Amino acid sequence: MDNIELMNKEFKNFINRLEKSKDSFRTTATEKRHHAGYRTARENLEDLADPDSFLEFGEFAVAAQRSRRDYDELQAETSADGILTGFCTINAEQVDENRAHAIAIVYDYSVLAGTQGFFHHQKLDRITEQAEKFNLPIVIFTEGGGGRPGDVDVTTQIAGLHIPSFSTWARLSGHCLKIAVNNGYCFAGNAALFGCSDFRIATKSSWIGMAGPAMIEGGGLGVFDPKEIGPANVQEQNGVIDIVAEDEQEATLIAKKLLSYFQGPVKDYSHDDQAKLRDIIPEDRRWAYPVRNVIELLADTDSFLELRKNYGRSIITGFIRVEGQPIALLASDCQQLGGAIDSEAAEKAAEFLTICNAHSLPVVVLADTPGFMVGPDSEEQGAVRRMAKLFKVGASLQTPVVAVFLRKGYGLGAQALVGGSLHDPVYTVAWPTAEFGGMGLEGAVKLGFKKELEAEIDTDKREALYNELVAQAYERGKAIEAAAHLEIDAVIDPIDTRSAVTKAVNMALNKKS
Repeated sequence: MDNIELMNKEFKNFINRLEKSKDSFRTTATEKRHHAGYRTARENLEDLADPDSFLEFGEFAVAAQRSRRDYDELQAETSADGILTGFCTINAEQVDENRAHAIAIVYDYSVLAGTQGFFHHQKLDRITEQAEKFNLPIVIFTEGGGGRPGDVDVTTQIAGLHIPSFSTWARLSGHCLKIAVNNGYCFAGNAALFGCSDFRIATKSSWIGMAGPAMIEGGGLGVFDPKEIGPANVQEQNGVIDIVAEDEQEATLIAKKLLSYFQGPVKDYSHDDQAKLRDIIPEDRRWAYPVRNVIELLADTDSFLELRKNYGRSIITGFIRVEGQPIALLASDCQQLGGAIDSEAAEKAAEFLTICNAHSLPVVVLADTPGFMVGPDSEEQGAVRRMAKLFKVGASLQTPVVAVFLRKGYGLGAQALVGGSLHDPVYTVAWPTAEFGGMGLEGAVKLGFKKELEAEIDTDKREALYNELVAQAYERGKAIEAAAHLEIDAVIDPIDTRSAVTKAVNMALNKKS
């Protein structure tokens, strides 16, 4: 056989081996996924990465089970050892290719239920080391059942607890952005990766738990169907899931949009008529209003992406763009607890700010809060410890913060929401509708004028005195008076909010760079 014939033979073998990793070869597995209403791992990868940008690692890996199974079978049934890893670009058309470089990791549930085997872990370790070396963001699809006990080829370890995968993954926090996407079952090691990610997206058809049915039963804790363990609706309510998506397609779209905020500005944007902001706050200061309407008007069109919508609901966390610049957002929701910051909301905001600070994303705060939630019930939730986290994180912020007070700014809660003090932000402004005080004005009057109110015997006169004192307190606490006493930097026309935010953020970012 001459060299050309030998080369042709080897090339054919190479092509045949490549084909075994494709969905077109793995027809039974592909049809099973589609029958369940799910996509294959490679379909998710194709939707995530820009066309022709994926540079794959370890495509020829198979499960470490050659001593118990036929090698050809392993090639066909355990392609890539159940995990696709590689370099790619994401959103290159939107943010330009230099800022679009990323890493994709996609678990393949059709291979041994997406379990983590010997070579599987080696692939995961290799790609996360590359992410750390080049400071690349990662999008990971985590569907799978955790550790795999059947890799019998491995004879040089007992429990495999010395593998670096989980410590390496955790170490990336604060350096490489990690966005996790889940659909289907996600248990044990897979759930650990999901939970250690910066942002967590899951479909409605997700069940996520630190142990799957087999481990629970093995621990003598009962027999459970996998769909009884960590369903998406439960994990959304307890803050494990940041965003719930309808299906894998929507989840992938959300992951790409979420990543884009950390990839930098975009040139093309539009926005709504800012004059609408002038009439959005009710004349009666006691009435609540939907602050998401304020956000949508203020932000570039279709740029608002909210996280943990149904957890810690008195503070909204998410991302917007203003004149194309990506910005992290905190906003008080006065329709929830009157905007009071409870323990869940404080922790939610603190965790969000920590991530944004690590990745130098500027923050805008839309504040309207009567302060921290108070009372015995609040204290039973560990308020002192959990609310204090917002002060700790605020004190360590290096990324610029711009504070915009829409209405109420009272007490410690208002201070914590904007970094610890009204002078901690780069620029602290208020709309004319804003009001300030060391505590709620009504409460301050009741406490500060208790003797005067009790001295008035007539009920109607006492009520009139109370209302007069509240009105006086409100006049003293108006935004213009706070600005006149230099507690805030300016009072602005709501129509100028976008301009104020842009100027302050651009100054801070340019000065810092």
